[in-house]
This record gives sequence, structure tokens and C-alpha cells, in this order.
Amino acid sequence: MQIENTALPGVLIITPKRHGDHRGFFSESWNKRRLEDAGLHLPEFVQDNHSMSREVGTLRGLHYQAPPHAQGKLVRCGRGRLYDVAVDARRGSPDYGRWVGVELSYENGRQLWIPPGFLHGFVTREAETEIIYKCTAYYDSTSDGCVRWDSLDIDWGLARPVLSDKDRNGTAFAEWTTPFNFNGET
Repeated sequence: MQIENTALPGVLIITPKRHGDHRGFFSESWNKRRLEDAGLHLPEFVQDNHSMSREVGTLRGLHYQAPPHAQGKLVRCGRGRLYDVAVDARRGSPDYGRWVGVELSYENGRQLWIPPGFLHGFVTREAETEIIYKCTAYYDSTSDGCVRWDSLDIDWGLARPVLSDKDRNGTAFAEWTTPFNFNGET
């Protein structure tokens, strides 16, 4: 597996090796031992999520789960193409409010590791795009939150996304009180 740093410390691009022939390819999308051999020790994953967005320009985010149910996510694209975004939301972090975006696609096989304490969102670049992600904590509806997608100068690459009511009505980042601290305490 190839592991690349991003502009935000802790947010990583992980690209598993693909073995292909005339039939297609095979890839280990997750192998704890291989990552640990490469020096990367991720928390235990307890839940896998899979969603499909029908339309190009569907934007989901910026989502989070507050402590004690904060989630780290290992995100990949199972079909299509998307632009995936992580925002540092840890009070006291030197990178607080900064974001990084990475294209994930079926073709490139890249994955994005987003640690707890970061907001997460994505926008689809192709119809019927599927996103698959592993989570380090179970979903908890009382910890679920949303920061408005257009409140951080993120270049999503479109003017009018397809949004849910939740995403349309999220709290602006400047008006939001983060539940995350850089030192990990709540």
C-alpha cells in the first residue's frame, strides 16, 4: 500500500495495490498488518457505511459526530468519482478551519483516512457514485452534526449542488462551537 501525507497532518491518502489482468483487478482495500508494517496504526473499525448518489453534483457534508462518539473514517469510492474533503475542527489545532480535498474514484483506487475531530464532506463528479467508508465508532443520532458546506471557502467545483435539508440548513462554521479539542479532551 502506498501512504501519502496531505497538507493536514493526520489526514492520509492510502492507495492499495491493484493486481490486474484481462478479467479486471483484485485489491486488498484494507489490510491492518500491511498498514502496521508501513508504520501506520489506525484505530479499530466497528462499522462500514455505503451510500450511492444518483446525480452529479450531489454534496453531502460537512458532517461529524461529537465525542464521545467521534468517528475516524477510511473513505473510498466504489463506483464513479467524487471529491472528498476533510476539515480540521479541533479547537487549539494550528490547522483549525483548514481543509484538504482529494479526488477519489473507482479508477484511482485511492482512500482517504480522516481522523476523529475532522469534518467530512464530499461532492459527486459522476452519476451513481458510490462511497464506502469504515468508521471507528458506531453511529449515534444524538452526536450527529452538520456544518454548512459553503461556510469555509472550500472549492467544491460547482455553484449549485444537490443538497439534503440537513446539509442546506447546517450551522455556519463561524457560528459553530466545535466539540473537538486538539489535545483530545472534550
